[in-house]
Amino acid sequence: MPPSADPQFRKALRDLEAAVALQDQGLAIKADLQFQKVLKKHPDYFDALHLYGLFKYQRGQFDDAHRLIAKALKVNPRSANALNSFGVVLQALGRPANALAAFEGALAINSNLVPALSNRGCALNTCGRFQDALVSLDRALAIDARYVEAAVNRGAAQLALRRNAEALESYDHALKHAPNMADAWFGRGNVLYILKRYGEAAVAYDKAFTLNPQLSSAEGARLHSKMLAADWSHFDTECAHLLSAVRGGKLAASPFVLLSMPATAEDQFENAKRYSASKPPVSDKPLCHGEKYAHGKIRLAYLSADFDLHPVAHLLAGMFEQHDRSRFETFAISFQPDRPGEMLTRLKAAFDRFIDVSNRGDFEIAQLLRSLEIDIAVDLMGYTMNSRPAILGCRPAPIQVSYLGYAATMAAKHIDYIVADRIVLPDEERKYFTEKAVRLPHTFMVSDSKRLISAHTPSRADCGLPENGFVFCAFNNVYKILPKTFDIWMRLLGRIDNAVLWLNSADQSAVRNLRREAENRGIDPARLVFAERVPRNEDHLARHRLADLFLDTLPYNAHSTASDALWAGLPIVTCTGTSFASRVAASLLYAVGLPELVTATPQAYEALAFELATSPPKLAEYKQRLATNRLVAPLFDTARFTRHIDAVFGVMIDRHRAGKAPDHMDLGEQTSSADYMESSKAGPAGEAAMAPAPAPSVFAAGNGAQTERNPNDPASWGKVGRNEECPCGSGKKYKHCHGKFV
Repeated sequence: MPPSADPQFRKALRDLEAAVALQDQGLAIKADLQFQKVLKKHPDYFDALHLYGLFKYQRGQFDDAHRLIAKALKVNPRSANALNSFGVVLQALGRPANALAAFEGALAINSNLVPALSNRGCALNTCGRFQDALVSLDRALAIDARYVEAAVNRGAAQLALRRNAEALESYDHALKHAPNMADAWFGRGNVLYILKRYGEAAVAYDKAFTLNPQLSSAEGARLHSKMLAADWSHFDTECAHLLSAVRGGKLAASPFVLLSMPATAEDQFENAKRYSASKPPVSDKPLCHGEKYAHGKIRLAYLSADFDLHPVAHLLAGMFEQHDRSRFETFAISFQPDRPGEMLTRLKAAFDRFIDVSNRGDFEIAQLLRSLEIDIAVDLMGYTMNSRPAILGCRPAPIQVSYLGYAATMAAKHIDYIVADRIVLPDEERKYFTEKAVRLPHTFMVSDSKRLISAHTPSRADCGLPENGFVFCAFNNVYKILPKTFDIWMRLLGRIDNAVLWLNSADQSAVRNLRREAENRGIDPARLVFAERVPRNEDHLARHRLADLFLDTLPYNAHSTASDALWAGLPIVTCTGTSFASRVAASLLYAVGLPELVTATPQAYEALAFELATSPPKLAEYKQRLATNRLVAPLFDTARFTRHIDAVFGVMIDRHRAGKAPDHMDLGEQTSSADYMESSKAGPAGEAAMAPAPAPSVFAAGNGAQTERNPNDPASWGKVGRNEECPCGSGKKYKHCHGKFV
């Protein structure tokens, strides 16, 4: 008798159909009980096991789903559909290699199973194997052009490969067949964002968020795109709602987006933890298990997509060149296809090996690092555009470090250290970082003392600036400009006749919006001048000479932009906030000997900017001090900085070889790695406490004002007695420490 004629089978089938009907009606508890009822009577009923497993998956109960579908596959190991479902569950459990094997097993049984082809493409995307993903996704769409999930996955692969026009076509294809698909709208927003069509991107993100308010990062992406277009409509309401969502435990924004919001370090930390946890690893097991390699030199690898004309490359070039080659063998791991130019040529010469991995998947790159036996891997990008944090997520190196490109915690267990200083990362903020803080003596930011500044300075007229008016400069990216900061700038223009605000070039929608915002505040829009892009960095640096004062953005400070301004001789007024990103300009100003230009409140920031703009002698004094200090202060001393970073890396590897776990450390001015390891033996348990920061003392600054003596900034110490304890905190007498080098 066939199964369909068996009364017991027909009863089981009816019971199973009832469970599915309850599920479809949203009656989850009743559906769950009904599935259990069926399986209690028929524990090996394949369809019931499979469908109950999918039910558990949809409820987020992935372990139960795994158990049920695994049991179903024991009953029928040749079910392509069940293998496909098993792969989906494995992907959710963070087991991408097993998930990929399941999808391929399904396709071995049924090579035309479109969901498996689409899911295989998605899994390959997760692993960074975008070219392979496209093969699978193109086949899925060739079989069924209406399978919109495949179109969305294809768009993601094309976008990762920088095939932006094709990606837009894929998302539009999905929306043609499923106009209310939130994931397709979100992907479309991502493409428009990359294309710098920020207004259109905001519309797409808004549609995605409206369709699915739970869609990860959609709310933050919408607001960030609006900020890039200087569209501040409903800004206060949307910002408050976003921060409320973040504080409520929702992954409402990518970590990078929060840096420009009035978010606290705790907000950034909690959000980054959720973001990191949401990204499935591309390797089921770590590739490195704490190996202690016996190389003649420390193998040091830098990972980035910005080894070209990116501002970060301009800062790092000198350091790459000056690493101690007797101690280090250096590697560049470049995600960006080569874009020939002088900077790329210089950087290729700076490394022992420069490896283009732009066409390789994340796991493949991680395997490369492991095969090279890299001792220290440094992520220069964090969660910024084109970053690939999944590579170090495979743990290919025993020591993994976050540095420079991302001014916040990555909140990822696989990142051991973050390079910082005492200003950007004070003691009380370390609890908001999963990384151990390695704090350098002066500033965490390297600068290249070889950066050229063109001898030719354009005229103010050439740049659209008034010949005699005061020029405030704010060359930060538009998304860093918040309405309250803009309010301050417009009040300054309103109080100072003939003053103008010189801004960085922006897309036309941002220009229109900023000018309209100025007019709404009673300021002639013509007093906002936008600097056009120039092809050579030395020409950009040279035109800083035309400005009088740089106004920083709050809370996301100028970073490389601030370094540019100071290197070009332009003083900066900044205001510190509560996060790493909001203290960077302060770090630079202390390291160049201008701590008086650091303020602690928006009111003090505005007052100081007005004072300097209306007191030419005082401003001239700061410019003169900067002109003198820039040649001798720590900020632009690349050789000194490289000695410090070499010592830091030496400490890291010495601790590792001694069997010690990563720990916080503060490096003193003259500390070698050997000195550090010796001192840490006597330090408190669990805390490497070399060169603790002393309490600030007060001295009379050059302008007669009382200011703090900053241990990180020798330029702020004033006159120090030869037998006085060195202000750096080393515990030595000045004559035996910094004084012997004066």
